Amino acid sequence: MKWITREKVKVDRVACPWLIRRFIDPDASFIFLPQDTDWSQLHDGTVFDVPGCELGHHGEDVSFDSILKKYALDDPALPLMAEIVRAADSKPRQPHPAGEGLRWIAHGFSKLGLDDHQILEREFIVYDALYAECKARAASEPNSNNSGVSLK
Repeated sequence: MKWITREKVKVDRVACPWLIRRFIDPDASFIFLPQDTDWSQLHDGTVFDVPGCELGHHGEDVSFDSILKKYALDDPALPLMAEIVRAADSKPRQPHPAGEGLRWIAHGFSKLGLDDHQILEREFIVYDALYAECKARAASEPNSNNSGVSLK
């Protein structure tokens, strides 16, 4: 399946491909287009994290949240990951404290002079590690994210 989003990936546009590859489509291919693309004219693939799309930002939810909901992903670690991605990518009312570190990592990767595919290749290991920690925390305290912030 072909997935299409904006170029110059950072938090949500790395987290979403990670989520897609790990939980939805292991053979997914990603296409990164300029910000000024007319997204409404694209029909050969699934568009995500662009203005006005179904798999985009809605209220406090980021694209990672939208994908979780659309594909009914129920892995107990993913809501905690979503809180962290949301805190790193937007300004929720109650940001998860780990979000700031994830934001720094994403911005650091963008300064390495890599193209979007190279960033995904290198940064997926960060999300694998974050997932492992979220999975361990979800297993130790169901219905809690271990931050004092309630899960939605």
